Amino acid sequence: MRLDEDRQFIAEADLAFRYGKAVRTLQRWRAKGYGPTFMRIGGSIFYRLEDIEEFEARMRRGGGSQ
Repeated sequence: MRLDEDRQFIAEADLAFRYGKAVRTLQRWRAKGYGPTFMRIGGSIFYRLEDIEEFEARMRRGGGSQ
């Protein structure tokens, strides 16, 4: 997978690769209303890079010493 700076949409398989998950996992997430916002175009699933980054920011957990 090659993620270009100006690439705005990510295909389902590319997002699965990015997360180290199976495509089926992303399909389950969508069925449960979990994961980044997606769009369906001609039967294919795409994610906007902006929505992926927003989802990742929400999932970020603090840690470390206090």
